[in-house]
Amino acid sequence: MRPPIRRTVLTVHIIASVALLGEVWGLVVLNSAAALTNDPALAHAAYRLMPNLVFAGGIPLSLTALATGITLGLGSHWGLFRYYWVTVKLGLLVAVICIGMFLFDPEGMAATTQGGAVAAASVQWSQTAVVGAQCVMLVAATVLSVFKPRWRLRPAGAPHRQVYRDPQP
Repeated sequence: MRPPIRRTVLTVHIIASVALLGEVWGLVVLNSAAALTNDPALAHAAYRLMPNLVFAGGIPLSLTALATGITLGLGSHWGLFRYYWVTVKLGLLVAVICIGMFLFDPEGMAATTQGGAVAAASVQWSQTAVVGAQCVMLVAATVLSVFKPRWRLRPAGAPHRQVYRDPQP
C-alpha cells in the first residue's frame, strides 16, 4: 500500500476503533444506570435508547474497524496472521461483534421494563456484564496496538509446513 493510502486507512481505523470504544462505554454507563435505578421509567428509557446507539454507532463503527483492520493487515508488513498481536486484535474485534449480536438484548430489556415493570436484577446485570466484557476486549485491543509485541506466529522464513523427505543413498 502506498504511504498516503495507508495513512488514510490507518486514520479511519483509529477513529472507528476509538469511537467504538466510546460507544460501548456509553452502553456500559446506560446499562449500569438502568440496573442501579429504582425508577422503572428511567430504566425503560435507558434500554429504549441503547438500540439507537447500537444501530447508529456500534454496527457501522465495528464493521468499519474490521474492514480497515483487515485492509491494514493485508497491505502492510504486519500481516493478518504473522504476529500474535494482529491476530489477537482481529479475534477480539470479531468477538465484540459476535457478543453484541448474540448476547446483548436491549430491546428485550426495554420490553421487560415496559409499563413500569422492574426487570430482574440478575438479568439487568448480565446485560451490563456483556457490554463490560466488550469494553475490556476493546481496551485490550488498544493496548496491543500501542505496545505491538513482536512475537510471531511462525518464525520469519519458516516454511508453512515441513515435508519429510527420505534420505537418498
